Amino acid sequence: MRKSILLACLLAATSAAGLHALVVRQAPDIRWVDSTGRAQGLSAFRGQPVVLVVAPSPRSGAFRSQLRRIRSSYEKLAAQKTVFLAAFTSEPGPVPSDIPFAVAADGGRVAADYSPEGAFAVAVIGRDGNLDYLTSKVLPGQRILDVVGNSFVTQERLRRP
Repeated sequence: MRKSILLACLLAATSAAGLHALVVRQAPDIRWVDSTGRAQGLSAFRGQPVVLVVAPSPRSGAFRSQLRRIRSSYEKLAAQKTVFLAAFTSEPGPVPSDIPFAVAADGGRVAADYSPEGAFAVAVIGRDGNLDYLTSKVLPGQRILDVVGNSFVTQERLRRP
């Protein structure tokens, strides 16, 4: 009985206040230097989904495999204004791909924030700054597209008249 009363009060408060995106797990900030030489952070991409790939180097097998997987869904991800970031822990360098990637200035710190268990990670950060998905496995491009398409902000936009 108490649970149903508490649930009813919670639902009433939620509907009265309106449903707004709650950031459940705020993504740690990532810093990089843009093409003009200015330092940037994740806040520069607020409102856009971000895909972060953490790897030892741009030549690592897992990183190259992830690039191939992203390429299969790149056009659809680009249509959603997805931004791609890379963080390298051992060997810095440019990303050998036609997919535009920004490279994190401090790959070691980013790796510690996003992949404490391993050398490789893929993170999908939603339009609201929420860390929507984090894995240490190479992801199919379609899975990344699914996570971007099913974020709270995207779903909320689709529900509005």
